[in-house]
Amino acid sequence: MIRKTTAVIAATALLATLAACGSDSDDTKTTPTAGETTARTEPVRIGVVGSQDDQWPVFEKKAEEAGIDVEIINFTAYTEPNPALSQGQLDLNQFQHLQYLADYNVASDDNLTPIGSTAIYPLALYSSEYDSVDAIPAGSEIAVPNDPTNLNRALFVLQSAGLVQLKDGGSLASTELDVLPESKVKVTPVDAAQAAISLQSVAGAVINNDFIADAGLKPEDAIAQDDPTSVGARPYINIWVARDEDKNDPTLLKLVEIAHDAEVEEALKAASGGSAVIVKEDGATLAGYLADIQAQIKG
Repeated sequence: MIRKTTAVIAATALLATLAACGSDSDDTKTTPTAGETTARTEPVRIGVVGSQDDQWPVFEKKAEEAGIDVEIINFTAYTEPNPALSQGQLDLNQFQHLQYLADYNVASDDNLTPIGSTAIYPLALYSSEYDSVDAIPAGSEIAVPNDPTNLNRALFVLQSAGLVQLKDGGSLASTELDVLPESKVKVTPVDAAQAAISLQSVAGAVINNDFIADAGLKPEDAIAQDDPTSVGARPYINIWVARDEDKNDPTLLKLVEIAHDAEVEEALKAASGGSAVIVKEDGATLAGYLADIQAQIKG
């Protein structure tokens, strides 16, 4: 479901350098007929978090071979690529799972839509002091990501490991405030990028897949994680996202197809340390999942 680039830009640089591109992009498109790709005079701009990951050079090469020029634009915070896409500064983004997009759409009254899937990445608990969940003493502190989506997911990881109990068993809206007093450990939300650093001062930390390698960790170091193959993991399918009006754009759909090339998928799995579980769902199916999640969020 959040790092250096083929084209690295900060949020302020994005607004300064891409706003004009966003406003001009509509003039560079023509309406395609069936089976044709969209005529473009500029690259397809794709926002990611972690452009140095192994799959992106392979993906770019495959896109070039298909006659599609792409520009991979790196962001350092999960909060940036969706607004950039909505405002027309990107054509696609690929950094988030369905739950994160649902939270964004509901909070922003937006309608960004998934057009393809990539993989599910298990969310895991790590410790530099204890080699098992059972070894963690009662009253210990566990760090979790503080962005709402990953915080919620982390709480379920801890609950399934027997470390916390959530009010009414937990829901998609659960936060650290729903951790019951009788829980074995205390939960402290921190910035996702800081969770690994916090391992030096806490009993354990739930760390996003994007940051485990930077922390010198490997997926097999985890002492607990969620099950990526379960139906309950469906909200955490990572996705390609476009504006709703572009969901049938043949060029964008071709890029999703290229992303499932065997070489690209192998590079993606290598970048995840082998933890990624590839998922192949079409846009319509994913949109149905998204609608269900958004309905739950809205209550």
